[in-house]
Amino acid sequence: MLEQIDLQHLIAISKAAGDAILEIYKLPFDPTIEKKADNSPLTIADRASNEVIMKGLKKYYPNIPIISEENKLMSYEERKTWDCCWLVDPLDGTKEFIKKNGEFTVNIALIMNGKPVVGVIYVPVQDTYYFAKAGEGSYKQVGENEATRIRVKDIDANEPVVIVASRSHLNADTENYINEQKAKYDTVELTSVGSSLKFCYVAEGKAHLYPRFAPTMEWDTGAAQAIVVEAGGKVTVQPEGVPLTYNRENLLNPYFLVEAV
Repeated sequence: MLEQIDLQHLIAISKAAGDAILEIYKLPFDPTIEKKADNSPLTIADRASNEVIMKGLKKYYPNIPIISEENKLMSYEERKTWDCCWLVDPLDGTKEFIKKNGEFTVNIALIMNGKPVVGVIYVPVQDTYYFAKAGEGSYKQVGENEATRIRVKDIDANEPVVIVASRSHLNADTENYINEQKAKYDTVELTSVGSSLKFCYVAEGKAHLYPRFAPTMEWDTGAAQAIVVEAGGKVTVQPEGVPLTYNRENLLNPYFLVEAV
C-alpha cells in the first residue's frame, strides 16, 4: 500500500484545501464561528477544507477509509479492522485562524497498523509544505521552490536548548517540565507557535523539544509525527516513553513529548 501513495497527490490536495481556507481567511469580516460539542471553535473554513480533502482522497485512493475531525466518527468495532486509514485535520489551529496570526495548517496522514507512515502539512499563509514518507526522509518546500531535506538538531551543550510550546495551551504541567529542563541545562529558550507547526519546528531543527501535556486528538498529531520521525526525531507517550500510536479506541491523545534524538 505504501508504495502506491504519491506524495504529489497529497501536496496538491493540501494546497487546494489551503486555498479554500484562505478565501475565507482573507474576508474583511470575522469568520462565522459555531460551537462543537466540545465547545471548540469551528469556522466555515474547516468545512470548506474538509470537503476538498475528502474529494481528493476519494478520487486517488477510493479504498482507503478516512478519519477526519469534521466527519462522523466510525465505531471502534469497525475501525479496529482497518490495517490502514487516512487521518485528517482540515484546519489545525482554528483558534490561531480566528486570531488571524497565520499559524494554522492542513494535516493529512496515512496510518498503517497504528503507525503514521506518510505525513503532509501545509501552511496556507506561508505557502509552505512539510512532508514525509516512511523510509524517504522529511522535506520542506516553500511555494514552487525545490523541496529541501530537513533534520532534527541534536542538543548541544554549548548552545541553548530550545523548547517550543503551544501558544494557546500552556498549562502547569508544561511549565513544570520547562522548569525541569532549565534546571538540567545551562540555557533554555522558550518559543511559542500554534498548531502542528510546533512539530515542524523540531523536525527542521528550530527547536529541540516540544512537550504536550494537554489534550490533543489523533488528527492533530498524525501527519506531524510522521514528519518528525523521518527527520530523525521521536514522539513518545509520557511518562511511559513508548511511541504514540493511532486509530486507538479513544482518539484523545495521552501526554506526549516530541524530541530530537
